[in-house]
Amino acid sequence: MFNLGNISAPSTHDDAPRHVKVLVLGSGPAGYAAALYAARAELAPVVLTGTQLGGQAALTHTIENYPGFPQGVGGAELGELFQKQAERFGAVTEFDTANAVDFSQQPFRVTTDNGLYLAETVIISTGASSVHLGVPGEVELTGRGVSYCATCDGWFFKDKRVVVVGGGDSALEEALFLTRYASKVTIVHRRDELRAGAILQKRAKAHEKIDFIWNSVVTEVVGSDKVEAVRLQNVQTHEETVLATDGVFIFIGHTPNTQIFAGQLELDARGYIQVNERMETSVPGVFAAGEAADPHFRQVVTSAGMGAAAAIQAARYLEEREQVAGPA
Repeated sequence: MFNLGNISAPSTHDDAPRHVKVLVLGSGPAGYAAALYAARAELAPVVLTGTQLGGQAALTHTIENYPGFPQGVGGAELGELFQKQAERFGAVTEFDTANAVDFSQQPFRVTTDNGLYLAETVIISTGASSVHLGVPGEVELTGRGVSYCATCDGWFFKDKRVVVVGGGDSALEEALFLTRYASKVTIVHRRDELRAGAILQKRAKAHEKIDFIWNSVVTEVVGSDKVEAVRLQNVQTHEETVLATDGVFIFIGHTPNTQIFAGQLELDARGYIQVNERMETSVPGVFAAGEAADPHFRQVVTSAGMGAAAAIQAARYLEEREQVAGPA
């Protein structure tokens, strides 16, 4: 678990607006890397955790491709290390979520569940959320056999059959994790080849508990009080079949958590924040890093690098403003 001891008590709506130099929205790898660099520049950054402390990475059982951990590292453990390191240099973590922003004036106004922040710079690292299938039964049976996090829910499927939907790195990583508990893991993929990395493909295809259903999509999650089966359709023949299962784990991509920035910043057609090579958004003084601005790589290491770059540029932005303003 994360080190909650260094999270400051939330403010209330009755408090006066809180003025900060650097406000970081999000507590994943991008957010805490940004906080670390901003803190070392003595800018006293404040990190708003958002709804998922540690971001999506914290939900991953083992991260094997982050440098410095030859044996791999748990996602939650890595997130806690990020947090401790940033706080060691003065970053402050607030268990709070931004729900509205106004980037039309300086200082920027960020309204949260617990109050109002006035920020000289903002670094957005709000990440992304799991994409849903959008099929009948999915919403109704979420938490009753439908899951988007094997690390969170795998234990509940000891000696049971589960379906994993997807063909990328996340799908295979979670499928392999589920073999610790489930008696059988069936990966359903809409294509006839996987998108995951070669090593993950090799592991999954060699695992005795894992099998594959190709060129197929889930059209319905079947069950009353719990998941009982999935209805599948072959995308080539359109043939429908019903596969009995106790659980459905869905890993078909992510949507950037950028809705509150619509109309405030330039977003692409998919909702990702548009940034240049310096992590600068369309508004000077507002920066973005990690999966909220990265539709291509979506890795812990690239998100952390983007966060560091955003903080370096934020520090330069503040220095330039001070030089223009002159001495107080």
